[in-house]
Amino acid sequence: MTLDDSLVSLSAVELRRLIGARQLSPVELLEACIARIEAVNPYINAVTATAFDRARVEARAAEQAVMAGDTLGLLHGLPLGVKDLEPTAGLLTTFGSPIYRDHVPTEDVTLVARLRHAGAIVAAKTNVPEMGAGANSRNTVWGATGNPFNPNLNAGGSSGGSAAALASDLFPLCTGSDTGGSLRIPAAKCGVVGFRPSPGVVPSVRKPLGWTPISVVGPMGRTVADACLQMAASAGPDAGDPLSYPLDPLQFLAPGNADLGRLRVAYTEDFGLCDVDDGIRATFRAKIAAMRHLFAACDPIEIDFGEAHRCFDVLRAEAFVAGMREAYEKDPASLGPNPRANFEMGAAMSLKDCAWAQAEQTRLIKRFQRAFDDYDLILSPTTPVSPFPWTQLYAEAINGKRQENYYRWLALTYVITLTTHPALTLPCGRDHQGMPFGLQIVGRFRGDREVLAAAQGMESAFAGNEELRRPRPDLAGLKAAEPALTSIVTAPPGVARGPSAAEVSAV
Repeated sequence: MTLDDSLVSLSAVELRRLIGARQLSPVELLEACIARIEAVNPYINAVTATAFDRARVEARAAEQAVMAGDTLGLLHGLPLGVKDLEPTAGLLTTFGSPIYRDHVPTEDVTLVARLRHAGAIVAAKTNVPEMGAGANSRNTVWGATGNPFNPNLNAGGSSGGSAAALASDLFPLCTGSDTGGSLRIPAAKCGVVGFRPSPGVVPSVRKPLGWTPISVVGPMGRTVADACLQMAASAGPDAGDPLSYPLDPLQFLAPGNADLGRLRVAYTEDFGLCDVDDGIRATFRAKIAAMRHLFAACDPIEIDFGEAHRCFDVLRAEAFVAGMREAYEKDPASLGPNPRANFEMGAAMSLKDCAWAQAEQTRLIKRFQRAFDDYDLILSPTTPVSPFPWTQLYAEAINGKRQENYYRWLALTYVITLTTHPALTLPCGRDHQGMPFGLQIVGRFRGDREVLAAAQGMESAFAGNEELRRPRPDLAGLKAAEPALTSIVTAPPGVARGPSAAEVSAV
């Protein structure tokens, strides 16, 4: 497969600069992205429903606006991939569930509306696990998403389609969301940036429990600056999310590079309660050894996370009960094993369980602040295992220890979800299996801008170090996954879908 990377591999920030300088047409950029999708997506199945005809019309309008000297938005003319959990007007939104196989919303959700208002062109949707449940992006509607570094392995989830699309240069920007790690985990597995903002910074209006802080939406990008660009276009209050609050979204546009030599950094392999593969532990130790000289201090730390596992079990199940009660009571068999397990877990719980979980999370948050009395950041691995085959629903065991449910292996990220602190996954070389390794960077309470600045400084410092810099997949050498990632799926009239590996077996 011969690929032209001259345009699509440029950062979103650089592409937006070229568009504003009249050195690049939005039409040219969109066509380059479509050509890349047609060439690469059959191998990884990251893109699902598409809106190429509409996108072409919008790209021509964007070009005319540039030539007319109109005021341009932050994302003007940039093609955007939208996670298939976010409703998009006129574009199939399935949530990865057969229940919504024919669902075409009439309105954009707030996040998508803001990005479109900033000039982004919604070109397609990206794949997810059914209802976003789990960290392996596969479902019976679209099939599975393969990792761009090896399509036989999983791309993480639930923002797996977005992460794989970014790593493969299908789009300059993609959206994501995060409850237990759904932004951070796929970003780590595919070698891109995923940022979980503090609750309320970017309004999350589709969560059924408006006051819960565990579910957020946030940006994904190939660089920290690209994630910052999307943050600046999407942050700010909205009444649909009662946790949102007034802030200046432009503060995230250019946070600068933090002076790493002034930062005091702590690190942990497992937060004291997470199962982590021995190979990932060894990889993490080697990464810390290679970067510790960059900081004023880089010390191991112990943190008391109390009963974080049980706490997350209850809060997660509570959200699933709120969101899936109607579907479950109508037909339990209509839900796949992951969302059904979450609903049934929650339905068996009592008000006493919920009250305890809310109180335990409050206690945990208060204890967690003590770590920042002495340190500016906390570093950890993002995932406890290297990417495994997508045919395996989840990591059933780690170091021989069986995981008690399908999401327990996500603990490195969900314990940070419980703290409500901002967290970013930064590409950090490769792991012991040669796959991307993601470094989780956790900042102070509401320290979103500071986390972005620190991550940008680290990204710059890592760029000159082969062991630490962002890895790139060999897309020209991609081979079809075995078994095939997709099956033939019929979309509603007028709605396109991503091509399957069965349809395009050789490109």
